[in-house]
Amino acid sequence: MKKILALDSSSDACSVALLCDGVVTGLFEMAAKSHTQRLLPMVDEVLQQAGCDKRELGAIAFGRGPGSFTGLRICLGIVQGLAFGLQIPVVPVSTLAAIAAGYYRNAAVGELKQPHPVLVALDARMNEVYWGLFQYDSHNPLPVALTAEFVMPPSVVVQQDAVKQNRNQLIGLGPGWHYEELQQLAPVSFDLSVYPDAADIARMADALLARGESVSAMEAQPVYLRDEVSWQKRQRIRTE
Repeated sequence: MKKILALDSSSDACSVALLCDGVVTGLFEMAAKSHTQRLLPMVDEVLQQAGCDKRELGAIAFGRGPGSFTGLRICLGIVQGLAFGLQIPVVPVSTLAAIAAGYYRNAAVGELKQPHPVLVALDARMNEVYWGLFQYDSHNPLPVALTAEFVMPPSVVVQQDAVKQNRNQLIGLGPGWHYEELQQLAPVSFDLSVYPDAADIARMADALLARGESVSAMEAQPVYLRDEVSWQKRQRIRTE
């Protein structure tokens, strides 16, 4: 099995993990506004803990967003520098899906007849959330996306068909659930303290890499969502 290094600084959390032969060595810190200072030292520390030389790495994964514009750029810059120097592929991983994957892994959902769908919501500021809806599939190593990933006001999220169909059945994850509009969905439970973790990103990257879903260092790009929406609006204005 290839050794996969994973990094994430898409939120107030900062994390690095190494997956080697199914074993994950990782560090996770709440490090708002100090990602630049912490991310590379954490890489060195994780590699040292695992007794791994970076030249042994087979791929590098990163939380590609959605998330903080600055945090995503910091992480991408480090990932591209490492991957380009080592001439190894990069695996972009959804931060929302990584949170869902972490929940399903820790919740022992294989013992449940019908695991609850998970609505992940990260605070996007400006009274908006980044969100996505996911379901567990025992035949799939990755959480199954029931919706695309969006950025929108919580009051609009609750009006989405997929969300309304799962009302009262949801597990809510992520700091975006501090908005009262989301809590009105009456989820089975919700946890505001959950953030993307490189340990889950590394595990997902292993499955994605097996599917051939990797890119070169130069092709790796973050997913902002908000910028994409703004660009689409500008394009419509120009064509009207």
